[in-house]
Amino acid sequence: MTLDETIQNIQPVDRECWKRAQARLDRLTKPVGSLGRLEELATCYVAMTGEERPKLPRAAIFTFAADHGVAIEGVSAYPSAVTAQMVLNFLRGGAAVNVLASHVGAEVRVVDIGVAHEFGTVPGLIARKVAQGTKNFLAEPAMSRDEAERALTVGVELGAHAAQEGIGLIGTGDMGIGNTTPSSAITAAMTGEPVASVTGRGTGIDEAGYARKVSVIEQALAFHRPDPRDPLDVLSKVGGFEIAGLAGLILGSAANRIPVVLDGFISGAAALVAAGLQPLCREYMLASHRSVERGHGAVLDWLGLTPLLDLDLRLGEGTGACLGIGLVQASLKILTQMATFDEAGVSERSV
Repeated sequence: MTLDETIQNIQPVDRECWKRAQARLDRLTKPVGSLGRLEELATCYVAMTGEERPKLPRAAIFTFAADHGVAIEGVSAYPSAVTAQMVLNFLRGGAAVNVLASHVGAEVRVVDIGVAHEFGTVPGLIARKVAQGTKNFLAEPAMSRDEAERALTVGVELGAHAAQEGIGLIGTGDMGIGNTTPSSAITAAMTGEPVASVTGRGTGIDEAGYARKVSVIEQALAFHRPDPRDPLDVLSKVGGFEIAGLAGLILGSAANRIPVVLDGFISGAAALVAAGLQPLCREYMLASHRSVERGHGAVLDWLGLTPLLDLDLRLGEGTGACLGIGLVQASLKILTQMATFDEAGVSERSV
């Protein structure tokens, strides 16, 4: 399925299923609404999937990896070589996302969509490289419009394949040294917020590095003038390949009625692009947490999403999405395993 077909195939969630799920929750052996956002999560999942009594879904975290030409401007505390090194760490099971995914019974799928390294044949790696990293967007567009479409299509196809495999819940993850810089650029371009208000310290740059990062983004936006009405224009001028892949994954998942649990700021930037291409895909997004990264609040506000957790996370990889998946699982167990007042023979509230 092409990118355009995928965008056209995304439909609103099923409000009637939502109502029936809420009616069951209201009959469970508890005061009405007493499980708060766990109840909201359950009804959202039912409305997204159309499954009124869902089984616990098979879950997968897709961690997209890519490098960024703008890293040469000193916008990150770590060298670009770390991207490839961390990809191998993911595949060995040694990263935080591996630990937390195992905790909630989710798979981790690692996608090389633009790492500046030739891995050769590595077991477990999904090799879908568009290019060896983006270009330095301070001097030229990060990628061509064709490359942006190809990277989006990678994500679309992975979402469709996941649906065919029976995966019912998808978490987003990322790896790419320097990727908070394009994420801040995308966020500023799409939301209209000032660059300084949506730019944080990423992996921990010092004051001089932070000032340089803000300046690089401001100069790039003034130079490229990306059009927020055209998300592909924004993506191609200041984006990253992993951000494009995640945006495509969100679209591909939504087209197949698979709920998407967003991770942090980089996933949020991808969600801005996806929602810009098809606003209906917002209805299939769940925000796992509020990142420490400064721009994440603006992203969540623009998307109209309320995060499930606020744990001062700023790692990425899909770690927050894993924790969000655990809450979705808990909500579905409440919906399907708790007894109603009638089933339990418990008296209901007195009128």
